[in-house]
Amino acid sequence: MSGRKKLAQNFYEDEFTCNCGCGLKGIDPLLVELLQETRYEYGSSMVVTSGMRCPDWNKEVGGSESSSHLWGMAADIEMTDPTLRWRMIRMMQKFFKRVGIAKSFIHVDVDYKKANPIIWVY
Repeated sequence: MSGRKKLAQNFYEDEFTCNCGCGLKGIDPLLVELLQETRYEYGSSMVVTSGMRCPDWNKEVGGSESSSHLWGMAADIEMTDPTLRWRMIRMMQKFFKRVGIAKSFIHVDVDYKKANPIIWVY
């Protein structure tokens, strides 16, 4: 037994905890549910590089002052391979209305107070 808190079949709480080490938790359950649905369809593991962010860490990584990461409504998924990125984006569009595309990750969020549906490039 690892002692890790499981949030979904393939995702654990510590994957979404603030990366600065402050321990901030509180990821939105809907976000995790939709990531799990994406994972089922994608059929392969997904690495969360950013979930919750405290204000200090958000500023440190260059996040916007209104970043959905601050409220646990966003996650960045590692993605560097262009072919796999195309496939992952197609899967994510089935479950998310807000998708951001960067060279090394794909951002998804469930912050429906912001414009949606929308896809943007970093």
